[in-house]
Parts: sequence; C-alpha cells; structure tokens
Amino acid sequence: MASFIIIPLLLLFISAVHLFLHRRSRCRRLRLPPGTLGLPFVGETLQLISAYKSDNPEPFMDQRVKRYGPIFTTHVFGEPTVFSADPETNRFILLNEGKLFECSYPGSISNLLGKHSLLLMKGSLHKRMHSLTMSFANSSIIKDHLLVDIDRLIRLNLDSWSDRILLMEEAKKITFELTVKQLMSFDPGEWTETLRKEYVLVIEGFFSVPLPLFSSTYRRAIKARTKVAEALTLVVRERRKESVMGEKKNDMLGALLASGYHFSDEEIVDFMLALLVAGYETTSTIMTLAVKFLTETPLALAQLKEEHDQIRAKKSCPEAPLEWTDYKSMAFTQCVVNETLRVANIIGAIFRRAMTDINIKGYTIPKGWRVVASFRAVHLNPDHYKDARTFNPWRWQSNSEASSPSNVYTPFGGGPRLCPGYELARVVLSVFLHRIVTRYSWFPAEEDKLVFFPTTRTQKRYPIIVKRREESRLSKSP
Repeated sequence: MASFIIIPLLLLFISAVHLFLHRRSRCRRLRLPPGTLGLPFVGETLQLISAYKSDNPEPFMDQRVKRYGPIFTTHVFGEPTVFSADPETNRFILLNEGKLFECSYPGSISNLLGKHSLLLMKGSLHKRMHSLTMSFANSSIIKDHLLVDIDRLIRLNLDSWSDRILLMEEAKKITFELTVKQLMSFDPGEWTETLRKEYVLVIEGFFSVPLPLFSSTYRRAIKARTKVAEALTLVVRERRKESVMGEKKNDMLGALLASGYHFSDEEIVDFMLALLVAGYETTSTIMTLAVKFLTETPLALAQLKEEHDQIRAKKSCPEAPLEWTDYKSMAFTQCVVNETLRVANIIGAIFRRAMTDINIKGYTIPKGWRVVASFRAVHLNPDHYKDARTFNPWRWQSNSEASSPSNVYTPFGGGPRLCPGYELARVVLSVFLHRIVTRYSWFPAEEDKLVFFPTTRTQKRYPIIVKRREESRLSKSP
C-alpha cells in the first residue's frame, strides 16, 4: 500500500529535479543577468521574505545590486526572476507592456480581483477601460465636481474623531467612502459600511494560499468577494434600468454605461471591485504615512500648517469648502506629497512576465521568466536623490530634484498601465492634509513602525491622540 504513495511522490520529485536541471542548463547557454538561483525549489525566497518582514527591507536589494549590478537574477516564490533597480530598464519594461511583457500576479490576487479588473485586463478592453478612467479622473472633472465631494466627505469623517484614533483605519474609511461616492454616487451609510467590511476580508486573502481547502483566510475572502460582486451587480442592473428611463448620474458607473462600448455586468463589476480595492488600500496608506513622516519632521509640519492657515484665513468661514484655486496654491503641500510618495513607495514594484526572449543592456531575459521592476530601489538610491532615505520635502523646491527624469520618479508606474487616478490621489491627500492640520494637533499614542510584508503599512495602524487646535491652545501639548 505504501508503494502506491511513495512511487508517485518519487516520480514527482525526479521530474521536478529534471526540470530544475534543464532550466539551469538552458540558463548557462544564455547571457543572463548576473546573480544566483539559490537553493533548488526555494531559491532566495526566504531571504526576500525575511528582509521585508523587518523594518529595513533594503539589504536584499542593496547587497545584490552592489555585488551584481542594478539588473540581477534570482529565484523567488518558485520562479526564476530578474530584478531591475535600473531606471532605464524599468522604463523599458513599462513602455513595452503588451509587446514584450505581460502582467503576472499571484493566483490569489487574480482570482479575487477578477479577470476584468483593470490590473489584469489586456489588449483593447484594457485600453478602453483605462482611457475611460483617465478621462473621468482628470483635473477638469476633479475641479468641476469631485473636489466638492472630496472636501465634504473628509470634513464629515474628521468631525467624528475622538481623542484617540487609529489613523490608518480612519484613512481607509475616508478613502472607501470617497471611492464609492465617485463610482456610484452613494453617500456614507449602512450599505457602504457593510460593503467595506466585506472588502476587508477580500483584501486579507490577497497574499494567502489560493486553495480554499487549505486556507481559511482565502476561503473567507472568496465568500466575501461573492457577496461584494452580488451587491455591485444589483447596483449595475438598477442603473441600467434608470439609464433606459433617461436618468443619468455624473459618476464612473454612469460614464461606463454611457460609453457606447456595451460592457457586460461582469466586466463592470470586476472593474469597480478592483477600483474600490485601489482606493481603499493605496491612498489610505499614503495619507497615514504623510502624517507619520510630518510628525517625525516638525519643521516640515510647521511650514505645512503655515501654508494652510493662510488659505483658511482668506475664507469668510473656517469651514468654507475648498476651491480649485486653493488646491493650486498649495505649493509646499505638493512638495510633501511628492516626498511622501517617493519615500513610502506604496507601489514598490511591478510584476511582469517575459513574452519572448528579451535582450536588454547586453543580457537576455528568457521567455516565461518573471521580471520585477523595483521603483523603491530607484527612489531610495543616493545616486538619484541626496540623503535618499531621509524624508525631506524641501528637496522638491530645488531645480535638480524637482525636475527628475520621468524614468527616475515613478510613484504611479508608467506606460499603458500608468495609474489612472494619480491626479485624484494627489488631490485627496492635499485636501486631507489641509483639513487635519487646520483642525487638529496630534501626537503618537504609542511607538509605531513601518512594516513592508505583504504590503507597506504601519504595524499598529498608527494610533494618535488628537486635539482640536482651539482646545490645544488652552493647554500645553504633551
């Protein structure tokens, strides 16, 4: 009986070893980027995870760049992989999306987002959806009507803050409500909060084993994803009926239905589901880290307060809505935004797969290999930015760094998959900073630090003690 189990396992092991040796033999014939594939099967996965689970993930890249150069070969998560810390190579990868490279993400993420999400779409469908999203989130649309909603919802949320808050949780609540409003015109309420709770479960499953039988986290995520999709499908169908009756709403769903492309319910639901994830996770993390970095840099916080106090002083009422001219006058705020994006590296890298053998910088990337373009390694490279690992918003006031080449500063990616909401994210962060610094003073409730696996975030969700600025003037800040 035991032989029926042992023999298949032995054959599987022999096949795996044969495949591994065959790959190594082929690799020797090609001029691969320098590096090592590490141990059989495991490669250098454990070293990578260990680095990113610490509060300093840089040594994994730094050591290999120093030894092999900015383009190197390794073997992580079961696959031979080429890492690039070279801005020119990163730009080449971004611009050749769909020609030489294609998106390649873990199965758990792909399954939970859906094949029609903007992250996974390919070809003409991606081009149409990306173009529509860009047109809806451009500066003129933000100026004409989105800014009002952004400012109103941020003020509404800040009004509910108590003495002690978890800033990352509050930021996530804000960004989720903003995204729901912009996608479907829903104001905050019981429906949006129920949807948000399901989203938390979906996101928790992104970095789990994509096998429901073995992972309870992934199983919960799949169930939550089904509930979210059902809720969004009902909204889409109701809006189709309203559209037939001549009712129109000025939101992203309305733009999709009026586009003339005849998107299916499934395509629209996958698309909106993924956009909600993007708004919920990335923008909220940037908001939290901006406050953390400013708290740790008192001179920058003081200058930011001065800029926003001047804007507030010009208003007839302190709570008067912000206007587009106010946003455009936030010069130092934009320096803070730029520096937060550079240091935080919320999108630290993008993952692609070579569609054919690719020659670049004298090396060959074999067909089928995974390629990782690291934006983080470029943004934190002292060859590109002086004291690169220091939060210094004033660097963006100097001509040299404010005019960094487009292939060096890439917080929103680039090429055909440039983040379509990049301008919207900047506006949301700017308005949030205006409202928090003019309303509150704060200090950390306890020590918190950054962690980087599986995503960049603070370990304790950044707990802070907040006081209304009018109140804080009556007593000394701790």
